[in-house]
Amino acid sequence: MPCIKDLLAGLAQTQEVTVRGWVRTKRELKNIVFLDVYDGSCFNGIQCAFERADPDAEAALASLSTGCSVAVKGKIAPSLGAGQAVELAASSVELIGSAPAETYPLQKKQHSFEFLRENAHLRARTNTFGAVARVRSRLAFGVHQFFQERGFHYVHTPIITASDAEGAGALFQVTTLDLAALAASGKAPDYRRDFFERPGYLTVSGQLEAETYASALSRVYTFGPAFRAERSNTTRHLAEFWMIEPETAFADLEGVMRLAEDFLKYLFGLALRECADDLAFFDSRIKKGLAASLRAALEAPFTHITYTDAVAELEKNAGAFTFKPFWGCELQSEHERFLSEQAAKGPVVITDFPQEIKPFYMKQNDDGKTVRAMDVLVPRLGEIIGGSQREERLDRLESRMAALGMNSGDYAWYLDLRRYGTVPHGGFGMGFERLIQYVTGMANIRDVIPYPRAAGQADF
Repeated sequence: MPCIKDLLAGLAQTQEVTVRGWVRTKRELKNIVFLDVYDGSCFNGIQCAFERADPDAEAALASLSTGCSVAVKGKIAPSLGAGQAVELAASSVELIGSAPAETYPLQKKQHSFEFLRENAHLRARTNTFGAVARVRSRLAFGVHQFFQERGFHYVHTPIITASDAEGAGALFQVTTLDLAALAASGKAPDYRRDFFERPGYLTVSGQLEAETYASALSRVYTFGPAFRAERSNTTRHLAEFWMIEPETAFADLEGVMRLAEDFLKYLFGLALRECADDLAFFDSRIKKGLAASLRAALEAPFTHITYTDAVAELEKNAGAFTFKPFWGCELQSEHERFLSEQAAKGPVVITDFPQEIKPFYMKQNDDGKTVRAMDVLVPRLGEIIGGSQREERLDRLESRMAALGMNSGDYAWYLDLRRYGTVPHGGFGMGFERLIQYVTGMANIRDVIPYPRAAGQADF
């Protein structure tokens, strides 16, 4: 059975077809009735035209409303109307599932994104969220294409972990202990009785485990869910999200930065080529100039600047910021957007951050103050990628962990990578939802994942 995408593109080698999908609109004229039917295979639906001379079809059409599912039979014919090359000259229609207008939430009008989040089980039927879903699907496959074409091996890292890769402490605990009973008794948890016989958590990153495989397979990447228990009620944060983390042996920071730029440009180009109709919708209805900004990011080299120089640039414009910039501060979203939107006027790579604001595993520079870290910032969003060259020197890594008060015994397996055949290596992490935000122009990250999880939000 051909999908609507194939019919509209002229790829289906048939004249007599059955179209199955959902009704977007029904428009009645004196001698003809038009149904706009879509099946989600592409942005556009197909116009189905019924002559009003058939009493059986007339009776069937009377029962149809927005949202109902149908099977329409007919022949593909050139369309006399504007906006489509072909239409279906329909001969019959079967109602498969009704959608009563008095209760169906999605009528033919514009709904707010807040309302659609409350109806997340139906929002993929709207133009906006159908387009988001198709872009997300295509770029998810594109992630695998990019790395597979470059000799990377896909590694499934654990979802449950006993370590905190980022050192931020914002972890979801996983336990089989009866916490209510413990709270009532006033006793402290005895983790020897827990499922893993020690505290366990949902992972915030698969990077540390990916490093072990990079130390054997040279080039690996992960693509899976990650979890962070931060109560960040912003348009850029989720509690559950998808992370992409490549790790490369025998690599320095320059190699990591080249890989990150190539990766983003590959995905931007893929979206422009293969999601053109959906991007045209986003450009028209969500963010004007979206496609042009993606093309500009694809065609021009990314700007590179050190953290020290970036802070100096911010300090020149300190009056423009709520959070005053200073050397040693963590860059805020307003700082990141200024650097990408006004200073660089495009994607910018910031390097050599103060070690105090970065995780323990990053390679230390000889100045004793900074590490070989990099962030990629893009306009409208800020940080989209964060990465580094990893510290491959055992003594330096142990010294840094001791300074942070970390228990080296918990990371003995990670330190072994530096004891046995250590090599320079590095990688980066990218939250997939932030990529989708940037490519689609959607303002809120909760609108680019099917069922958002955030503080106080675990519906559906």
